[in-house]
Amino acid sequence: MIWLHLLAALIALVLGAANLLLTKGTPRHKAFGWVWIIAMLGVTLPSFLIREANAGEFSWLHLLTVWTLFCMLTAIISIRKGRVRTHAGFMIGTMVGAIIAGAFALAPGRFISDILGY
Repeated sequence: MIWLHLLAALIALVLGAANLLLTKGTPRHKAFGWVWIIAMLGVTLPSFLIREANAGEFSWLHLLTVWTLFCMLTAIISIRKGRVRTHAGFMIGTMVGAIIAGAFALAPGRFISDILGY
């Protein structure tokens, strides 16, 4: 599961950054957005199965997963209702949060850095 989580995170990072730079509302922006949502589901859902770092239990990081799912759903609902600013805020916030979480997860001495061997 950890490799799916990491691969999906890499895809989400690249697509999310690209989408923030694209012209908003275009077919490409929308397509990248949906693929980003799918990639983020590949990050969030497997994270519930990654519990080795906490003796097999859920940790506070899993609360961030629930929050991320809530934010993505809110962003989708918002854009469907024409609330562009709300959509943008939740999407940018989710992207920034993912970058911060990834930076902490990849820090030396953390569980993932041990798996990756650095």
